[in-house]
Amino acid sequence: MTKLTLGSYPHLLGFEQLERLLERTAKSGNEGYPPFNIEQTSDASYRITLAVAGFREQDLSITVEDRQLVIRGRQRDDSGDRVFLHRGIAARQFQRSFVLADGVEVGEAIMENGLLHVDLTLSRPETVVQTIQIRKG
Repeated sequence: MTKLTLGSYPHLLGFEQLERLLERTAKSGNEGYPPFNIEQTSDASYRITLAVAGFREQDLSITVEDRQLVIRGRQRDDSGDRVFLHRGIAARQFQRSFVLADGVEVGEAIMENGLLHVDLTLSRPETVVQTIQIRKG
């Protein structure tokens, strides 16, 4: 079976970067941890909420790398001399990635009751109509 690419459609010019973005998103390996919600809070804003119980603010990092929002968590294993009879809450690290469209800006991040909220806003560019003059050659 032949793999279809955006480059194989002659009317889609300059979308090679989008194709690479889709491939990178498919390979991002976001397992299922931590669970998250994405909600639309207005016509031009969104909120991503991750369940990060057990993490402190200093255990988390939020970066934007190449139009990708990356949220990482790394807990220190401070079990030291503690003796666990059962350990169901693992101190594990994670990385969650979200691809951002052009015009999406990351706002503030709020930690509340074991939930990390990251607010996003979408600025819609004005529609521009451009007339191209035709000259004799």
